Amino acid sequence: MTKSGTLKMAYLDNAAVAQRARMTAFARMEPAPSMVNNPQLLAAVDLGSNSFRLIVGRVEETDAGSQIYPVDALREPVRLAAGLSKDKQLDRASQVRGWDALKRFGERLRDFHPDHVRAVATNTLRVAKNSREFLVEAEAALGFPIEVIAGREEARLIYAGAAHSVPASAGKRFVVDIGGGSTEFIIGSHYTPIRMESLYIGCVSHSRQFFPAGNVDEYTMRQAELAATREIQIISSDYRATGWDQAIGSSGTARALAELVEANGFNDPGVTHGISRGGLERLKRALIKAENVNRLKLVALKPDRIPVLAGGLSIMIAVFDELGIDYVDTTDGALRLGVLYDLLGRSQHEDMRTVTVEGFMRRYGVDRAQASRIAELAVSFYDQFDEPDAERREESRNFLNWAASLHEIGLSISHSAYHKHSAYIASNADMPGFSRTDQARLAALVLGHVGKLGKLSQARDVEWPLLFCLRLAALLSRRRADVGLPHIKVLREGEGFEVLLPNAWVQNNPLTDYNLVQEAAEWGKIGIPYRVVYTEE
Repeated sequence: MTKSGTLKMAYLDNAAVAQRARMTAFARMEPAPSMVNNPQLLAAVDLGSNSFRLIVGRVEETDAGSQIYPVDALREPVRLAAGLSKDKQLDRASQVRGWDALKRFGERLRDFHPDHVRAVATNTLRVAKNSREFLVEAEAALGFPIEVIAGREEARLIYAGAAHSVPASAGKRFVVDIGGGSTEFIIGSHYTPIRMESLYIGCVSHSRQFFPAGNVDEYTMRQAELAATREIQIISSDYRATGWDQAIGSSGTARALAELVEANGFNDPGVTHGISRGGLERLKRALIKAENVNRLKLVALKPDRIPVLAGGLSIMIAVFDELGIDYVDTTDGALRLGVLYDLLGRSQHEDMRTVTVEGFMRRYGVDRAQASRIAELAVSFYDQFDEPDAERREESRNFLNWAASLHEIGLSISHSAYHKHSAYIASNADMPGFSRTDQARLAALVLGHVGKLGKLSQARDVEWPLLFCLRLAALLSRRRADVGLPHIKVLREGEGFEVLLPNAWVQNNPLTDYNLVQEAAEWGKIGIPYRVVYTEE
């Protein structure tokens, strides 16, 4: 006896089809021979608002743990944020600069397996309304998927990079990273962040707002400092209360300012490296005296830093003033190095995403027995599907486990439409380790694990085979008890699915039988075949 839903093709727009094809191609790329011989190489790509950067690191295993040593790096001053209009649209010129840079990066990474590369995008692509348009071409140019990460996730990765690149310290560290479109503030201990914030002030956006033609005077500089101070005041009291023993400026802006104050003798007496409060003041005086950044004649002033110098300097002065800082050390280790260590953790089964899910389960009082029951069942169904790529299979299994673990977190808000609340939390909460793409995938699974499927039929982030497994597992676990299920066989048939159940078991479980009939009809409404087959086994 067979019951099936209506047979028709599910509608997916061209962009969704293209995105799925790209992700599948990336996931199934085979490692080139050179990469097989060098499995210890990892690469990170940072699509920043000012510069695009690539770093390649070699993993060294020691008795004390793993260490990454940079072996190659590329930097392109794309100034993506400079092409962002007032209505948050990236102009064509900035997009082309980005695509061209990524083509060059793509050549360098051509022999890398997808699991050894992670590319992340930051503030400008978080806020640009046409970021998806840019990313389609960008992924094709680079040859790898690009994740747009949230501000606090960026802060976490920045801290990981900074903490791994400076000498160990017994006390707390404060790390500030002034990027092109945002500035991240982190306080941490050892390798663990304690406080993380991302504010919408950056060297590119600030320079465009206050110094569009490069002109600098006392009044304009003061206005730029005050604007940055107003933003920092939002977090300053909490950060001062937490306190720190060491202050570090990471990445481009901090390093550029340090090089200028060091090379030109601007630092306070006795300060030979890093940035002192007096050093910033003397650099500001020199800039105001020149009246325009393009007329500034200083040792170690790099041409690509000239357009963003005034904005970055005004933000750093505000950081010093508002947080009561007299001196910061600097490091090149920042987002991209943090991405490498995060990538290394995933390969060594120390995935921060798993830690985050565990924290959410505790916070929202998840019924662990039910979550485990559904996760095991969903994974057992997925394992019956043909998936030749081992890495893709492992990642999919992880997402099923995470979705099962978090599918009921919305019960903390309301039982009514709890799955919608769960999906909202998964989509919008700060989830360390998860990119926005990850969170969209997770939210789609959580949202779709029960209820009508029509709400997902036009979504881009739905992975129907995973959702099939999760929904079937949830349906069969409705009694919230270990009831001793029979062997259930599942198949993928073209674009659809089949569920094979023993007829004798079905006769003893009429509610499950009824629910399966309804489930087949629900899939049929979105054009995906779903057949329930009762066997005599």
